[in-house]
Amino acid sequence: MIEWRPISLIELYDQIYKTETNLNGELWNFWQLIKIGPVKWIETGYGSEGGGFWVVAICGTKIIWYNDIEEGFNISNYNVYGEIDGYFCNQDELNEAVTRLFDLVKFGGDVIGHGSSPINLD
Repeated sequence: MIEWRPISLIELYDQIYKTETNLNGELWNFWQLIKIGPVKWIETGYGSEGGGFWVVAICGTKIIWYNDIEEGFNISNYNVYGEIDGYFCNQDELNEAVTRLFDLVKFGGDVIGHGSSPINLD
């Protein structure tokens, strides 16, 4: 059995930099407006074991965060700064999450994600 461990900040930055080299035009500009230095936020359902999940972007009341249990980026809402509302288990690359959030801003709609218990903790 493989033991799960949270992603390191260095590994997370590697993924961010890889994505930044592939973004251009409107998506690059949008990313420059919403990105933040990664910071761990609380998620009460599954995030306590790893000390929370890394949030990498904020746009209004929505965030992009990395789910290191499922190894993918997600979009969630938040009401209180520092607390993720809603666990999602998408396994998206960062560029997919940025594109989805950009489309939400541009066209409207709700956050859609896969919500279930983590597959890697069983």
